Amino acid sequence: MIRYALALAAVVVTGPALAQDAPQCELDRPVVFGSLNWDSAQFHGAVADYIVRHGYGCETDSIPGDTIPLINGVARGDADLVMEIWTANPAEAWVEAEAAGQTVALGATFPDASEGWFVPTSIVSGPNAVAPDLKSVADLAQYKDLFADPEEPGKGRFYNCPAGWHCEVVNSKKLEAYGLADSYTNFRPGTGDALDVAAETGALRDKPTLFYYWGPTWLLGEYDFTRLEEPAYDKATWDAMMDAETPTAATAYPVSKVVIGANKKFAEDAPKLAEFLTAYTSTSAATSAMLAHMRENKASAADAAVHFLKTSEDWTKWVPAEVADRVKASLSTM
Repeated sequence: MIRYALALAAVVVTGPALAQDAPQCELDRPVVFGSLNWDSAQFHGAVADYIVRHGYGCETDSIPGDTIPLINGVARGDADLVMEIWTANPAEAWVEAEAAGQTVALGATFPDASEGWFVPTSIVSGPNAVAPDLKSVADLAQYKDLFADPEEPGKGRFYNCPAGWHCEVVNSKKLEAYGLADSYTNFRPGTGDALDVAAETGALRDKPTLFYYWGPTWLLGEYDFTRLEEPAYDKATWDAMMDAETPTAATAYPVSKVVIGANKKFAEDAPKLAEFLTAYTSTSAATSAMLAHMRENKASAADAAVHFLKTSEDWTKWVPAEVADRVKASLSTM
């Protein structure tokens, strides 16, 4: 495990320091974060870690890893929490651990994680919009020439996920169901970075670009895109779409509430920390903005956490006033 150094900031007082000024951790051991290996989880983990250390006086450790191993680690008690459990389509390991009473869901890291098909906002809105009537996937058939594929004349180009990603399968089903398979090339970039480049180029050049993406991400925090409307999510329609070889109906991706997953015994043994983690909440847009900040400034998750805590007061609603004061005192020394 990777040990975060305990670095409690000294608080300047005008009189004798009181014993209660020093935070007393509820646990006699480090709080162990399961460190998921993507940017939004890294950022939120760094924010929570800073508050736990400087506001509650606890040491922290971190175990890096992928979703399933870390969920299993939280269930066993090897780790105390992970910052992102996606509830719209949760991992089976989480479903089983929660049903067995080994884990509990605490706060909503962000309640509005989303996926969909996007275009640069500049092409559908504003003085130079070339497709002001493009609102939904139902309109795309008449815009294939706008999104012309340079390699297949007469077809538009839809930028799907790279082959091997689950979203590539879903989007391919949707192209069929929306009746677009014959009018749009199902273009699969070789990598996620290549998908990013296509979308970013569209935004920078006001170039008509149709692509799948998800949030929160740095890309949606950095640029202005519009998600095209789809039929509202319906589980029965979704399941039928995924089961059919050639589906005839599709539905929007479900909006996912992303929660903090914790070991149940940890939550019982550290009720103050559990109360903080239950109050913890952000949004997809706010997270995307921080991810864009990280990319633009080449900042680490820890650096971004400090920036967030210094420039926002939102987090002070998650903790008692005395905890917020200790965190602020620490930040003032940085």
